[in-house]
Amino acid sequence: MDDFASESDSDYTSYWRDWFISSRGNEYFCEIDEEYLTDRFNLTGLNTEVQYYQYALDLVTDVFDFDCDDDMREQIEKSARHLYGLVHARYIVTTRGLAKMLEKFKKSDFGKCPRVMCESHPLLPMGQSDIANSSPVKLYCARCEDLYNPKSSRHAIIDGAYFGTSFHNILFQVYPNMLPPKSQRRYEPRVFGFKVHAAAALARWQADEREKLKDRLRTARVENGFEEEDDEAEEEEEDEEMEGDGFEGAVVQQ
Repeated sequence: MDDFASESDSDYTSYWRDWFISSRGNEYFCEIDEEYLTDRFNLTGLNTEVQYYQYALDLVTDVFDFDCDDDMREQIEKSARHLYGLVHARYIVTTRGLAKMLEKFKKSDFGKCPRVMCESHPLLPMGQSDIANSSPVKLYCARCEDLYNPKSSRHAIIDGAYFGTSFHNILFQVYPNMLPPKSQRRYEPRVFGFKVHAAAALARWQADEREKLKDRLRTARVENGFEEEDDEAEEEEEDEEMEGDGFEGAVVQQ
């Protein structure tokens, strides 16, 4: 602690944030400015969402001096991480926050799109809900406009509310030149070099979906018209087999 006391106030107050950002699994987060964290207006309403709110805020801003046992310290530390995440969702839609996240986006810090046709386009973190503990973070590709799960299990457990549902859209509104052209390339199924006819592909997809629906209805024990169709199909198959057997018998008698 003496080493930190010898540093400037600015260096000391950023210690917890530096530790948090540099920790494994927190690579998606950017550092929140001290001025933003100490402005109570930016923290409006968070005191009701975070346990041990004041202690957690003191820890994040490095003014924590409460003497407590290890269990209590662990709870406060957990609350501090949650508080930082909630404030982070607000900060990254500000001018400064967008600029920091843009730099991380340019460096592909959030990963690259796994879709082959997108040619490793950088991804952006986003939440599917603004309410905490609703769903984990997802990765958005602006080229194919689809969502993906993070590759690392450490990132997959991050709360999506720490990034919110609007951040990625606001980023491209503020920096429209970063919005990539939509991908027009699509995989075309082929057989021996020839394209599969669209009608054949559609029929195959419809048949697969029909079978999936049948399985779900059977599992749920819901009465449906598919059972009658299946019985009729079985009867037709039996009739065809009987006719074939009779024809073979006639040939043998001759």
